[in-house]
Amino acid sequence: MKALLCHNHYRIRGGEDQVFLDEGGLLESRGCQVVRYVRCSDDTNNMSILDTARKTLWNQSSYRDLRELIQREQPDIMHCTNTFPLISPAAYAAARDEKLPIVQSLHNFRTVCSNALLLRDSKVCETCLTKSVPWPGIVHRCYRDSYAASSVMAALIAIQRRRRAIDDPVTRYIALSEFSKQKYLAAGFAEDRISVKPNFVSPDPGPGPGTGGYALFVGRLSEEKGLDVMLDAWSQLSEPIPLKIVGDGPLVSLVERAQRLDSRIEWLGRRPVEEVYSLVGDALCLLVPSVWYEICPKTILEAFSRGTPVVASKLGAMEEFIKHGETGWHFEAGNADELAMRVQKVFAEPAVAAALRPLVREEFESKYTADVNFESLMDIYALALGKVPEAIAK
Repeated sequence: MKALLCHNHYRIRGGEDQVFLDEGGLLESRGCQVVRYVRCSDDTNNMSILDTARKTLWNQSSYRDLRELIQREQPDIMHCTNTFPLISPAAYAAARDEKLPIVQSLHNFRTVCSNALLLRDSKVCETCLTKSVPWPGIVHRCYRDSYAASSVMAALIAIQRRRRAIDDPVTRYIALSEFSKQKYLAAGFAEDRISVKPNFVSPDPGPGPGTGGYALFVGRLSEEKGLDVMLDAWSQLSEPIPLKIVGDGPLVSLVERAQRLDSRIEWLGRRPVEEVYSLVGDALCLLVPSVWYEICPKTILEAFSRGTPVVASKLGAMEEFIKHGETGWHFEAGNADELAMRVQKVFAEPAVAAALRPLVREEFESKYTADVNFESLMDIYALALGKVPEAIAK
């Protein structure tokens, strides 16, 4: 098997970037050949707004480069992680013109929502989910708070939606959870083209002790992650419960201010992955207070790999991945009062959290290891190549 992996890196490295690296390494570790086609969003810094918009809708250089790469390398399949903005939908045309099956992972809701989050004003929004032209995203300036940028995104979504309806160039889609799959189906994706495969953690860091006596947040410091909810919850706690925050992003000033005002809060910034794993393994619990649906948070799987239970919003895929009372606990999304009460209860009974650690680790071993993921990925590739019955991917 030779796979062509395509990915447009983000300016600030995130979960999709890591998954692209992980899947390429996974394939190579199992004897597959991997060819990579990579672009980076940093390249738009030297482009005009008009040129960036044009290349977002169709990048002729990506089309030309990919056709040449496919002709030279003769891969069996093309697997795209992210094509936005510089690879563009031209990647699909290049593969189709070379008669190469296409697999597209769906790591966010960019195919149906201008800001890719199904989120507006810190609340879930599905207004554009079923619209042929997502004009509300333009009205509300959902992408970068700009009418112009939102118009480009709306055009991209409308064009891709029409292509899927007439003759979808993508052979197989990968949804990362059953929850997200249902949203894509509601948006008009064909059910017989979507498989479900979550992310994975490799190498396996092994279970951690959970003896650090602190709660931990790991992730991008941005609106959709529910940072204001978490910090508000901490302001309500009278107990000396430490909170460590790992990550960087646009809301860093909010976190810095909270750290100055509350000695229990410690912002660690970005940290090497080995240190993050150590922090996750020592934490009594991981916090995921997101106010958007989340599709397959890598931090949850990393916590599972270390045996650390998770306190998360009861929303989207978070409700699917976390079994309340077995691998963690839920609270109402956006409800700082309920989060504060949940955290207080977890730290008042640390033996309960400790008793869950073996169950959390078992969940990881059964669903989110490299071996399990490789088998699922091979099944999906085989479906795209027409070599196995549909039942295998369900």
